[in-house]
Amino acid sequence: MNKVGIYIHIPFCKQKCKYCDFVSFQCMEDKIEGYFECLLKEISEKSEEIEQEVDTIYIGGGTPSIVPVEYISRIILCVFENYKVSKDAEITIEVNPGTADNEKLKKYFDMGINRLSIGLQSTNDKLLNMLGRIHTYREFENVYDSARKIGFKNINVDLMIGLPNQTIADVVDSLNKIVEKSPEHISVYSLIVEENTKMFDLIQQGKLVLPDEDLERKMYWKVKEILEENEYNHYEISNFAKENYESKHNVNCWEQHYYLGFGVSAHSYFDGIRYSNIEDIKMYIENYKTGNSVYNVVYHENQSKDDMMREFMLLGLRKIEGVKISDFKNKFVDNPLYVFRNELNKLVNEELIEICENNIRLTNRGLDLANVVWMEFVA
Repeated sequence: MNKVGIYIHIPFCKQKCKYCDFVSFQCMEDKIEGYFECLLKEISEKSEEIEQEVDTIYIGGGTPSIVPVEYISRIILCVFENYKVSKDAEITIEVNPGTADNEKLKKYFDMGINRLSIGLQSTNDKLLNMLGRIHTYREFENVYDSARKIGFKNINVDLMIGLPNQTIADVVDSLNKIVEKSPEHISVYSLIVEENTKMFDLIQQGKLVLPDEDLERKMYWKVKEILEENEYNHYEISNFAKENYESKHNVNCWEQHYYLGFGVSAHSYFDGIRYSNIEDIKMYIENYKTGNSVYNVVYHENQSKDDMMREFMLLGLRKIEGVKISDFKNKFVDNPLYVFRNELNKLVNEELIEICENNIRLTNRGLDLANVVWMEFVA
């Protein structure tokens, strides 16, 4: 029987970062209690339809660590009471420096959370301020060191490249400082500037200038070089891990496993159907109060076999090892080398992918032009 992952969205923030386009809200402390009441109902009610064992739980945001720890405890307890949770389940919570003190981290550990994902982004305080982050690098160090002393043995650190005013020297300095800390996992994302963010407006006004594409790619390859030299396995375009510390939750998503999303804007994928919750937190809560929670759900796609095969390729080509031909055959019976012969021949000729024994994977050129590759599998 397929296992299933759970994602729980905590949309509250102390301050919205300038680049953030996620569904999150600041100055809404008065909504926290009501939101969690609805979240508990949603988690409980959905369990009646699920027989699969849960092997990953991911609490993201927003800033989950901004809410009182008791709310997180209630969420974890609710999942365990209503679902079959694997004994070795990976349970992650995102935390931001400045919102997670030693007492809070200790309670997370005691309730069974076994993986922290710390949003740092840079070790340069000037860059952090430019991004609208609410913390300094020193505050990150305090959180990280406290987590280690408490006993957390699986920590991810988020970094960003391609930032306005960022240099390769900044990137190298951040990497060297973080590698010295020796987290089990490091995620390094290129900044994507979205409309309706403060960052977008500042760039449009000429107050901030992004590095050019060549410099951004040099940053990426410097990241890859330094982390691989320090024995981090580059297993997905933006993710690096020590041996056996890949993010199970994310890998499951890239391998098209089922997952359930709870809370505003959370997305789910189950039995070929993709759906999400509405983004309006007030309406989300109101619909539960009035017995109309069915209106919180928006259906996006009921996949055909062709849709599933295309998505399997697109998601799989995010991984550095690529798509295993045997995995594709086991799931769909068909051979991807035949099903997508036209797309694959084109991408091979353009030196964007390579086919090696059992794997279809990106070349180094393909890593730089991954979006071009993925578009070939969009129906």
